[in-house]
Amino acid sequence: MTTAVELSGRAKAMLRAVAAGRGELSGGREPDLYVDGLPCCDQTVTHELVNAGLLRTHARFGVRVGAELTDLGHAAIA
Repeated sequence: MTTAVELSGRAKAMLRAVAAGRGELSGGREPDLYVDGLPCCDQTVTHELVNAGLLRTHARFGVRVGAELTDLGHAAIA
């Protein structure tokens, strides 16, 4: 079952940055987002985007790798 998610302007901007290839996620239970190498200002939103299935990472704990949008993430900013 899928539920609609209301995204803030900040959340959409974060998704657009990832879509542009500017985002990295750290590995771990609650990954952190880095944009242009800098920590994102709102890690709570990052966690919500990951938990909602809009962002994903294949990083191991303590390692940063490129963040990816899921199909839902692409749809959210289309």
